Amino acid sequence: MTDASTPALPDKLQSIVSLFKSAPKPLRLQALLEYSKKLPALPEKYVEHPEFMQPVPECTSPFFLVTEQDGGGVKLHFKVPEEAPTVRGYAGILHEALDGESPETILNVPDDFYLNMGLTELITPMRLRGMGAILKRLKSDVREHAAG
Repeated sequence: MTDASTPALPDKLQSIVSLFKSAPKPLRLQALLEYSKKLPALPEKYVEHPEFMQPVPECTSPFFLVTEQDGGGVKLHFKVPEEAPTVRGYAGILHEALDGESPETILNVPDDFYLNMGLTELITPMRLRGMGAILKRLKSDVREHAAG
């Protein structure tokens, strides 16, 4: 339930959250793994120049991100190892739901939206904190690029 003080999730993200929330526990993990496979490959310019990407040191897996302004929207790029499928799945969800959205839309996503997906029973608290750190770093990068 959202109220006037809590921004609504963007439509794509709300659909994903609802899908996870309503799915039985074994299917939630399977869906997260499917999103890990959907994460697009990193553009060549970032493969060759990883120094342009922002690390998320709070995440237990090596996680890097970068955003680019694209007209009125924001392009999201994530580098997450294949050996970290749950974190990679979360990156896949963020990419699917937020890639191309406006900076305002991304900045208005509640920091803890992922807690409503029913993942707390499947993922360790440390990984969940990492998810929160990823979203905060993503928002920080969006803010920085929107200002610059």
